[in-house]
Parts: sequence; structure tokens; C-alpha cells
Amino acid sequence: MSSLPNSTLPSPLPNRFRADVLAHKRVIGCWCSLGNATTTEILGLAGFDWLLLDGEHSPNDVLTFIPQLMALQGSVSAPVVRPPANDPVLIKRLLDIGFYNFLIPFVESAEQAGRAVSATRYPPAGVRGVSSAQRSNRYGTVPEYFSQINDNICVLVQIESRKGVDAADEICAVDGVDGIFIGPNDLAAAYGHLGNPNHPEVQAQVARIFAAARRAGKAVGTLTPVEADARRYLDMGASFVAVGVDQGLFRTATQALRDRFGG
Repeated sequence: MSSLPNSTLPSPLPNRFRADVLAHKRVIGCWCSLGNATTTEILGLAGFDWLLLDGEHSPNDVLTFIPQLMALQGSVSAPVVRPPANDPVLIKRLLDIGFYNFLIPFVESAEQAGRAVSATRYPPAGVRGVSSAQRSNRYGTVPEYFSQINDNICVLVQIESRKGVDAADEICAVDGVDGIFIGPNDLAAAYGHLGNPNHPEVQAQVARIFAAARRAGKAVGTLTPVEADARRYLDMGASFVAVGVDQGLFRTATQALRDRFGG
């Protein structure tokens, strides 16, 4: 049995998800928080445009992310990763294992947004360290990798604090920031309305971020498992929206099943 030569393998470049974000194409996603390759693979079969593999509020690390990336290799869903922090060392490791799309949490200034972009670019455009053969370039088998990769990493930054809202125009203006992700629940906490993201004061801040993104021509996204909220944000102009979380889907479905059989 002969194996296919490397040249016949489909290239990971260009990055379709980044092109969709830049075009403000509507792309619907789901959150992967269980840290499990099997559940991520099942979500990948559903046909979501993108899946967020969470490293901030979930029990994930580099070693749990790799099997999940493998599980999505045959899926139409683009993997997006949220690292636990805006840390160039963590981002470098996530780049090397094969992530092309990043959601950077808790960005409060243009400087922090620029630092996130820089961490994803090789010099002279950024500070990413060079490993000549890693999983992202299929262990050295993607010939165009180094010449094209800087233009194929998607950087989304999350605004979820008072400082972030106040700096929204400056954050949106940073070159290399492809989209702005709004965290309504964190904003609710920041403005004194913990657990109530639909409070009028919180929604007013959400509208401020939308307006800043529109002025800069940047795409906007968010996460909400409440269908009415998701549709409202889409109507407001959000283009990349996650409409569910794996652990919530599992919890709801299992409880509903148990409840159908009574006490």
C-alpha cells in the first residue's frame, strides 16, 4: 500500500475562517468546554461554522487541545482557541500545535490588543518564536507556511470590562485585530449587574462596543445560549456568534431525559 505524497494533501492555507470574519460573513459557532475529544468530535459533526475550544474557563491545556484538533480534522467547523491569558508564551505554544484562530480574553487597551497580534506574527511583524517543524506546519511539510502564515492567523479580542469599553475605539483601530468579541456576562459583573446581561446599563455598553466596531469596520461576535439573545445580537450586526455550550447542552438534555420519567 502506497501513501499519498505530501503535495496531494489539502493545504491549511488560506484560513477560511479569517476570510469569513474579515468579510463580516455570518458564521454560527458553539463552545467546547468539556475538554474531551469525543464530545468535540460530535460537535464537529453538527456542521457549526466554528467551534471555540476554551482554555480560560475550562480544564484544557496543550495536551488536551491536540486530540480535539485531531478530532476536528474532517469537520467543516473551524477551531478557535481562547487561551487563559494574553501571554505570548502560551499563544506561541497554541500556534505551534495547530491553532490558526485566537480569541484573546480581557483586552482593555490598544497596547494589549497590539501585544496579542504581535504574539501571533513571526518577526519582523511580531515576536513569535520560530520552530521549523511543528504541528501547525504539518511538521515541515507545508512549503508556503512561513511566507503566508502571518497573514492567515485570525485574532479576535474580547472586551469584557469597564476599561475595555472605554478603550473600545482604540482597541478596534489596532491593525491585525480582525474582530471584537463581547462578553455580556462579564460586562454585567463589571457594571454591578452580575447575572443580568440584559440589564439596560449593560446593553448600553454592548451598543457602545458595536458602534466602535462599526466605525473601525471590524466584525463583532459574542456567546449566548439564549436563542432570543443570539438573534437580537445578530440583528444588531454581530457576524460571529456562538449559540451554545457543550456542557450546557449535555446538562439540559440529560435533565430533560430524567424528568420525562418522573420522580
